[in-house]
Amino acid sequence: MPRLGTVLETAAAWLLGLVWVAPLLYAVWAAFHPTGYATRFDLTAPLTLANFVAAWNAAPFAQYFLNTVLLVSFVLAGQFVLCTLAAFVFARSASRLMGLLFALVLVQLMIMPDMLIVENYRTMRALGLVDSILGIGLPYVASGFGIFLLRQAFRQVPRELEEAARVEGCGTLAILLRVYVPLARPTYLAYGLTSVSYHWNNFLWPLVITNTVEVRPVTVGLAVFASTDQGIDWAIISAATLLSAAPLLLAFLLFQRQFVQSFMRAGIR
Repeated sequence: MPRLGTVLETAAAWLLGLVWVAPLLYAVWAAFHPTGYATRFDLTAPLTLANFVAAWNAAPFAQYFLNTVLLVSFVLAGQFVLCTLAAFVFARSASRLMGLLFALVLVQLMIMPDMLIVENYRTMRALGLVDSILGIGLPYVASGFGIFLLRQAFRQVPRELEEAARVEGCGTLAILLRVYVPLARPTYLAYGLTSVSYHWNNFLWPLVITNTVEVRPVTVGLAVFASTDQGIDWAIISAATLLSAAPLLLAFLLFQRQFVQSFMRAGIR
């Protein structure tokens, strides 16, 4: 019976894995074959790269990729700075007020970002940041998850290291940059990967806040490209989808071991 249970669990895992990867496998098939073979699984079908050329020329994907890179870079840099400072204060302060403030930060984890779209839009409109990269990224610069994660990492740093740094003449900022931040590098890597992946794939908020091609990220650009007004050619749409997902897929394939190790060291399960 234990062996039978193991077999069933393995079979269920493989089944779920195949269901999960099936859309990606179809996108790969359709993207590398002519349009007539997009729904015909003929092993003798010819391979082609024409779909990628057609997709790249049909929409300004270069601009979309540039906007997305600028967006994730701005958000990640802002999160690293703000979350580091906030986490350091919460990790080393014994004040009850800090405990209450940290509890309020944790409340943010229970609020779905989609619930704040209307208020965020009103705020960005009041600041004159509608249809801008800054307007897309600004609501996400302060991350409750990032503060919580870094606080937990900072709390594991021995006090003796901080005291030794103070003896050497380091101030508070120097202690943070020379002691705490280097020891929390696995956590920074894990959180950075999570942040980049989320904001690269984020769709709803960028769709609401952007109006022009000049600031649209790749997810919104892909949705516009795949709309019915563009015509439905599954081969070209699949090629565009792979173009949009290629940077993250390539990064995962190249740095898979580092990804897994960073998440394990950061304590993410």
